[in-house]
Amino acid sequence: MVTCTAQQAPYSVGRSLKAEFLLPNVTNMSQPFNSDTPNIDAPAIKPPTTDPVPQPFEVKFASRVDRLPPYMFGRINNSLYQKRRAGDDVIDLGMGNPSDPPDPAVIQKLADAAADPGNHGYSKSNGISNLRREVASKYYRQYGVRLDPELEVMSCLGSKEGFSHMCLALMGPGDTAMIPSPYFPVHMYGVILASGNVVALDVADSERFLRNVAYTCEHMAPTPKVLIVNYPHNPSSAVIEPEFFVEVVRLAKKYGFMVIHDFAYADVAFDGYRPPSFLAAAGAKDVGVEFTTMSKGYNMAGWRVGFCAGNSEMIRGLGTVKGYYDYGMFQAIQIAAIVALRETEANVERQSQIYQGRRDVLVSGLKRLGWNVTPPKAGMFVWAEVPEAWRKTMSTMDFALKLLEEGNVAVSPGSGFGQAGEGFLRMSLVENEQRLRQAVRQIGKCLSQTPLA
Repeated sequence: MVTCTAQQAPYSVGRSLKAEFLLPNVTNMSQPFNSDTPNIDAPAIKPPTTDPVPQPFEVKFASRVDRLPPYMFGRINNSLYQKRRAGDDVIDLGMGNPSDPPDPAVIQKLADAAADPGNHGYSKSNGISNLRREVASKYYRQYGVRLDPELEVMSCLGSKEGFSHMCLALMGPGDTAMIPSPYFPVHMYGVILASGNVVALDVADSERFLRNVAYTCEHMAPTPKVLIVNYPHNPSSAVIEPEFFVEVVRLAKKYGFMVIHDFAYADVAFDGYRPPSFLAAAGAKDVGVEFTTMSKGYNMAGWRVGFCAGNSEMIRGLGTVKGYYDYGMFQAIQIAAIVALRETEANVERQSQIYQGRRDVLVSGLKRLGWNVTPPKAGMFVWAEVPEAWRKTMSTMDFALKLLEEGNVAVSPGSGFGQAGEGFLRMSLVENEQRLRQAVRQIGKCLSQTPLA
């Protein structure tokens, strides 16, 4: 075996590290090596006489992308696009994309802040301090939760971005997360893109959900690392009472898992119901975080303003990931968001009343058509069971395509939220009451003939 030794010169900043390699049976050259002098002893390299056969260039994705299934809403979106391009007036109840504008004072503040040259540089990824203090103030005012705005609050580019990056901070190969089923896609695929595994638990009955959490932790090795919860739930609009989160904290401490609560619909509730905050449960900050957003109640979906609050270590991990990925949101938007949080709570309440009126119109209309629908207590969606006659003859996806192609009404098929959603449709409340009445009429006309069994 041939061995090599190296004599290293002392290393200092600004000076390259040098080493002289002494090889056995090698005669030192009397002249220094000149890279411009050809090696006359080397054999000549003949150029190829023919070009290689061209091969198709292949783009190889990472395994995390290959694990993703085909996009379930692709057929719906493509058909919607084609119909609108052809001039059809399609009533879109598919996406929860608010159609109402933010408060005028917020828009004006955005314009004023954007006119300030000092607001156009890079912004800290965790958000400006005044915005984080305003979030902490809202938590104390509405939920009685005290938060340290420096360590326990972080702004995000919408709650979806924050959630996805939190998964990257917490999950890795071999780690498992428990999620609600049916699931909002990012709850499933945020974990998968972080190379984690998923156990989906039925969300319809909150007590059974908690029993399934305990059962999974008792019988799975290693135990799940994270529990993801989402109330008011998207897509099913299921809700819970504060005692639910007390039990979540108890189970988290018993089995050692962390908790992520997606509280995206905190500001949209009906009939006097008040969605509880996970952080209001005693000990919640010891085990988890909560994501909120200004997209829904404040009508600022395109602004991408979200927040993560709770456990300081989990937030520190999120900040570490975000520090490598982004520089934070446009500072003028953050300044306008402060005004929204501070001055427009009354408008948020009025927006909930608007959604409640739309809910009543859509639910009553579907019931007149013979549909089995439970009025939601919160959120921006109606989770409607497909009528039995149609459920027996076609899939939820095909039924949704029928409503779109023959009735000009776009909805989200429940199967897009996992197998547990099969047999249901998610209908958003973003259209005004007149358009919702028209949607019901078009659905009724489309389904006027009962399918043959």
